Amino acid sequence: MTSGVLQYLLEVRQRRGAGYLTLLDPDRLAPGELDARAELCAEVGADAILIGTSLMFSARNAACFERVKARVDIPVISFPGGASQVVPTADAILFLSLISGRNPELLIGEHVKAAPLIREYGVEAIPTGYMLVQSGTLTSVEFISNTRPIPRDKVDIAMAHALAAEYLGMQLIYLETGSGADAAVPDEMVRAIVDYISTPVIVGGGIRDPETARAKVASGAGFVVTGSVVEDDHQRLRELSQAVHVGE
Repeated sequence: MTSGVLQYLLEVRQRRGAGYLTLLDPDRLAPGELDARAELCAEVGADAILIGTSLMFSARNAACFERVKARVDIPVISFPGGASQVVPTADAILFLSLISGRNPELLIGEHVKAAPLIREYGVEAIPTGYMLVQSGTLTSVEFISNTRPIPRDKVDIAMAHALAAEYLGMQLIYLETGSGADAAVPDEMVRAIVDYISTPVIVGGGIRDPETARAKVASGAGFVVTGSVVEDDHQRLRELSQAVHVGE
């Protein structure tokens, strides 16, 4: 699958009520483990696989996508930490702009470096407004990005950032508390943003159980992302998938 990934995701949201995405970190998993986890995620009903990391300790990133794509029949999407993680083997790439921060490299600098490569590789780019929300702990993405997250109780600030992203032409808004976060994005923040803009909203970070996942969907999230906390738990992954797919 090399084109139409965004359209596929939007159709999933329409058909299944919301989409369930799983995030795999190539820095945490050996190649065989990564492939097996991806296959498990697809088996329990995930709609797409995200592969990405804040750092990159391996030169095997492109090969990771190639191997995973050979094992699953759902899109394998790059969730890059920077231009160095752009690969030709992804089905699509979330072209992330960290709009909640004020680090110019993550607002536009890395994008200028990545754009020519994405064009040459022919990978579908999905412009995504990435918003980091306070999680209760210092997460990897907060530390590496050198940005401050939006305070959990400042819903109006989050709404304004999301609207600005929509006006800038972003096709997805990704609300994130980070890998290993103590808490997920507050339901009231998700609900307020969904009511304020028309762009589909993804919510990730701190989602460890079906109840939390269902609450995000009930608040209007179009997509829910889970990561390393549950990626090796077959039963919990299946329960999360069922909780997200409220249209079935």
